Amino acid sequence: MAEVQFDAQAVTDAVNDGIAKIENASTSEELKAIKSGVITALTQASKAIGSLPVDQKKDAGKLMGKLRADFGRAFGAKETQVKADEEAKALAAETVDMTLPVDRKPLGARHPISRVIEDIEDFFTSMGWQISAGPEVETEWYNFDALNFGPDHPARQMQDTFYVKGNQAKDAAGFVGSNMVVRTQTSSDQVRALITRGVPLYIASPGRVFRTDELDATHTPVFHQCEALAVDKHLTMADLKGVLDKLAVAMFGPEAKTRLRPSYFPFTEPSAELDLWFPDKKGGPGWLEWGGCGMVNPNVLKSAGIDPDVYTGFAFGVGVERTLLLRHDINDMHDLVEGDVRFSEQFVMGE
Repeated sequence: MAEVQFDAQAVTDAVNDGIAKIENASTSEELKAIKSGVITALTQASKAIGSLPVDQKKDAGKLMGKLRADFGRAFGAKETQVKADEEAKALAAETVDMTLPVDRKPLGARHPISRVIEDIEDFFTSMGWQISAGPEVETEWYNFDALNFGPDHPARQMQDTFYVKGNQAKDAAGFVGSNMVVRTQTSSDQVRALITRGVPLYIASPGRVFRTDELDATHTPVFHQCEALAVDKHLTMADLKGVLDKLAVAMFGPEAKTRLRPSYFPFTEPSAELDLWFPDKKGGPGWLEWGGCGMVNPNVLKSAGIDPDVYTGFAFGVGVERTLLLRHDINDMHDLVEGDVRFSEQFVMGE
């Protein structure tokens, strides 16, 4: 199948045509059909950005962000008007017998974690990055060895990592007998992408990860991360800091800012803890840890067959649940995992 090429004029025309149709729509069904067509065009165009030369991806990403915003504003205003008109007509046309029993069948609501992941993906695609997804059951080579975790690293112990029983098999890197684990971070997809896609590479990998934590107010054994990786010529910590600052603003608003504190991670050197300035911190405004980051360790690049004397890269990871907790002042992780629809319904406004 031929690779889909990015066509700026075609996606612009599709969005403008959708905005024009919105003005003449009079029902929610018409609006839904218009939105479906535009979203399809935007999705196809976003996927096609990966086929562009590196120097064209940034402008294409900016164009996609503008088109999404233009359509969103037009659609939101018209949707509000149409819903108000339909509700008014329904109230005028219907009578209700208050003595009849009610058969309530709630429709539920999308989980807020899904919405945060979509916001993160929109941020990266607007910069021309690709969204990558790897398997949740992973080989030790991808999950640990390729990321420069030594054989005695504490993270490889069974008290920290879920191992899959009956797992001695030949993995994609050619190692026989590599144990299988349930991935502990989506960083495992980074080496996979370096091997399969090559460099230069700009990817974000949001997804579900697993660790042997007990469920409490701040921990859960199943949670979500977004790891990001950029590998190219001449990348520095300044590039990393610039992306982190932009991500913080996209997630938390124009007043958000970040700082880096020296730290250690096996897969980056130098490494840093990523802190977020949080005005609503308990006890007063202050810094809160948001994730980890650093320049890609040369050993990781060598694992993927990349020459560290020619290419450099940076990587970082943030917790999706952590982002959601901070954005919406949620204090207990139980609310995210217990499946109470009343929790998710609080986030329906604005969809």
